Amino acid sequence: MLHILTHSVMRLAAALIISGGVSLSAYAFPIAAPGSEGLKVIATGGEIIATYEGNSASFSNDLYLGSTFIFNNHATPVGTSVSLGTFAAGTELMFRMHVNNTGHDFFTGEASRNPDSHEHARVQSDWLPNTTLVSFEDLYNGPFDYNDLSFSFSNTIAAVPEPEIYAMFLAGLGLVGFCARRRKQNV
Repeated sequence: MLHILTHSVMRLAAALIISGGVSLSAYAFPIAAPGSEGLKVIATGGEIIATYEGNSASFSNDLYLGSTFIFNNHATPVGTSVSLGTFAAGTELMFRMHVNNTGHDFFTGEASRNPDSHEHARVQSDWLPNTTLVSFEDLYNGPFDYNDLSFSFSNTIAAVPEPEIYAMFLAGLGLVGFCARRRKQNV
């Protein structure tokens, strides 16, 4: 038990030093940063190691990758690590949190994957070097404090916006530029 506690304290201290002192609010475990809701978890290549970081949930939640069970937020000791195997770079790892008390399933990624059409996971890249932190919310329609299941993964990143989003952004900029140019010509 002392080894697990020491490991957790060391990870927390490292996260604070690396991040420049990120506030952990009132929780004694890390929660992924606001603004990272709805991002996907993408493998960067190599073995993925999952580490359970903690929770403050009343409900019992199980974490899965596909149909493979990884952790339970009440039965798994903080600091427990599990190898999920090796994944090719660019592979999306879609994690599912099953809420045992309500039967709801919530997923990493966009809101449309979830029954209440809300993002239920924050995904923070480089929480520690080469490590992504994921924090889940287990309540249907919130409140969304993302403190119900936190875990980290090696060899992963949070997905950047899809190419289609960049295309829409560039098209919008082009339209604004076109309108400005026409307005200038008409003056």
